[in-house]
Amino acid sequence: MNRYETVLNQLQSDPKIWLVTGCAGFIGSNLLEKLLQLNQRVIGLDNFSTGKPSNLQEVQGLVTAEQWQRFSFIEGDIRELATCREVCQNADYILHEAALGSVPRSIEDPITSNESNVSGFLNMLVAARDAGVKRFVYAASSSTYGDHPGLPKVEDTIGRPLSPYAVTKYVNELYADVFARTYGMELIGLRYFNVFGPRQDPEGAYAAVIPCWIRALIKGETVHINGSGETSRDFCFVENVIQMNLLAATTAEAAAINQVFNTALNARTSLNELFSMLHGRLLPHFPHLQGSKPVYREFRKGDVLHSQADISKAVRLLGFEPSHTIDAGLDAALSWYMANL
Repeated sequence: MNRYETVLNQLQSDPKIWLVTGCAGFIGSNLLEKLLQLNQRVIGLDNFSTGKPSNLQEVQGLVTAEQWQRFSFIEGDIRELATCREVCQNADYILHEAALGSVPRSIEDPITSNESNVSGFLNMLVAARDAGVKRFVYAASSSTYGDHPGLPKVEDTIGRPLSPYAVTKYVNELYADVFARTYGMELIGLRYFNVFGPRQDPEGAYAAVIPCWIRALIKGETVHINGSGETSRDFCFVENVIQMNLLAATTAEAAAINQVFNTALNARTSLNELFSMLHGRLLPHFPHLQGSKPVYREFRKGDVLHSQADISKAVRLLGFEPSHTIDAGLDAALSWYMANL
């Protein structure tokens, strides 16, 4: 039995109280679903700026009525300290997912990104500190690596940020480190790489590439690739992210506390390869895709050329064992994508 299987068994036999901020979002709703299926009590917070009520409704349909009764939802904003204090009361663990994502969004509106990702994060730290929360796990970002060219990315070596979003996520790590050393809190940051899976929003200017492309292919619309298509990413299925969150929240490994960990696969997939993978999976279901090709355009400002995570630290200190490669993740999510996009 690996570390993650042990954790799942322990949680079912000894349920805890979890706070999931951003619980109506993509990753937050997947965490909520897993925790409820494990018979945990969950407090959820979301302001629906990017999260959707339909995500919560979908989770409700995937758990039992008894499990759903263990969920308490509060509509509120992490930019309000009083709201943060309210939701932190009685929580054993916090999984902090609430943030305004997207590099382009932060370039267009850096003030709002800062308010949510920095001021909101600080509010959550203060509220968690005052409530005596046992462990605070937060969504960090691979954008923190900035312009450092080395591959794969190692946690201790970063470059200069390339966007306001990257600045905000790096500030999260700095604040977490200071709160750990100053107040004795237990905090762990997870540097998410390119996460994908069910309930990821395909709409709007800031949609992630996989749901955006799948939606375009299904609808017979043009798929745009920024740059030559040789740009590469470490795509990580959401089930691997769930595993990392639960491992980080429950670890008894002292060396893992107050650290940041890459959350990915240590693999690289180019955008050209990704298009072929998606096209090949959808073609049997959508014959209009025969001969479909992407259209290339200018490289997007603020993006990095290549991204790949060294996950050896997470493997060593947390017992991380990714359950899904990109191929397995796309296969697992395909039916959801076709039904919902």
